[in-house]
Amino acid sequence: MKFAIIADIHGNLEALERVLDDAREQGVTHYACLGDIVGYNANPKECLDIIRSMGMPCVKGNHDEFCSGEGSLEGFNPHAAHAIQWTREQLTPEDRKWLRELKYLRLVTNFTIVHATLDAPQRWGYVFDKLAAAASFTYQNTKVCFFGHTHVPVAFVRDTVVRGGSYSKFRVEPGKKYFVNVGSVGQSRDGVAKATYVIYDVDNAIIELRRLDYDMETAMKKIIDAGLPRRLADRLPLGR
Repeated sequence: MKFAIIADIHGNLEALERVLDDAREQGVTHYACLGDIVGYNANPKECLDIIRSMGMPCVKGNHDEFCSGEGSLEGFNPHAAHAIQWTREQLTPEDRKWLRELKYLRLVTNFTIVHATLDAPQRWGYVFDKLAAAASFTYQNTKVCFFGHTHVPVAFVRDTVVRGGSYSKFRVEPGKKYFVNVGSVGQSRDGVAKATYVIYDVDNAIIELRRLDYDMETAMKKIIDAGLPRRLADRLPLGR
């Protein structure tokens, strides 16, 4: 059993299609989504339709929450508010209802998925360091939990202490717990301007990070043509 674990698609259709093509080529049999299907990029509806049609387990991200609601955007920076309002207008009432009803955390076979943290998933906290990871480990009831939100792939490991660092491929070892960020499909922020996701080979206990080139020029042009903030296009080739 091989899972593709995807997160932070953010309406980037070109990146999502490239990831799904690669997953099929790698013999993936199952999928799970860690949220933020929408937001920032120009194809939120199309990306949401793909995820829904595949019937994969999915949890709610902060952009899924903001873009499916109708609350005031006061307090958001102008670029973010513009993108959220534009995204709201692209989604049908049914789309928004589906996003609103997503759970904050789910158990999938023998692992957990969450968008942000396990200690307070609805508060959208960021896990960049061992201290923040330790708080989530306190609530982790499975050997492996995958998360997103930061767009930065990193693996935290707890045995007697919590350690963390970047990774490309590793084995899940007995007696340890793993809190693993899978990176972002649609908007890299770790300086590597690629579509990023993870394959979890459950049978062999292997976690592998995959980084892929995709048609970024088309994704950038769509952002500009849609009238979304130019910065959202300019950041894609920077991976920031």
